[in-house]
Amino acid sequence: MIIKQDIIDRILSAKLISIIRLREQASVARTVDALVAGGIQVLEITTNTPGFAEAIEKARKHHPDVLIGAGTVVTSDLAKQAIAGGAQFLVTPNTNKTVAEVGNANGIPVLMGAMSPTEVADALVYGADIIKLFPAGDLGISYFKSLKGPFDSASFFAVGGVDESNMRDWFEAGIDGVGLGSSLVKSNVTTEADFKKITAIAEKFLKLIPNDR
Repeated sequence: MIIKQDIIDRILSAKLISIIRLREQASVARTVDALVAGGIQVLEITTNTPGFAEAIEKARKHHPDVLIGAGTVVTSDLAKQAIAGGAQFLVTPNTNKTVAEVGNANGIPVLMGAMSPTEVADALVYGADIIKLFPAGDLGISYFKSLKGPFDSASFFAVGGVDESNMRDWFEAGIDGVGLGSSLVKSNVTTEADFKKITAIAEKFLKLIPNDR
């Protein structure tokens, strides 16, 4: 049985989480396959993807060596549904005490969305394991550097607005990892060409991760 700290360590080691937010449930399994083929080892399926809990369960069975989590977990009920489906970690867009409580009670890591110093401090008090700086692209790298000063012991992932043009800059600024959404997986993928493109883009992004981090 994988323990909580092992999952946290694997997420931090991977440095990249692929975010799957799709319009059609039928495309989820193929999308997961395409990402794994491209080398992705950590991914989240958002709760506003139709049938997200079932999709997580199927992905866990087909890819037991890949970490599969739930994203956009905005309520404790969604957190419970995600965990019932086998989610190995929870990701929120906001600072949410009740989601943290569910995660902590079940030994499931929580990556908690935060923007301001107060939200970061609250997330850490609630027991968040990693801070998801969101929306990172709008806040900017200089903002992150200022925020990291008083919270230098916290682990941060930049999510929202991270793409091929700025990913290296985020790592050079000291970010622990990134979450990639539409820059890697569009919401309307359906064709074989779409899935092949996902694999190719995943490979490209993984090459942008510094080897010394």
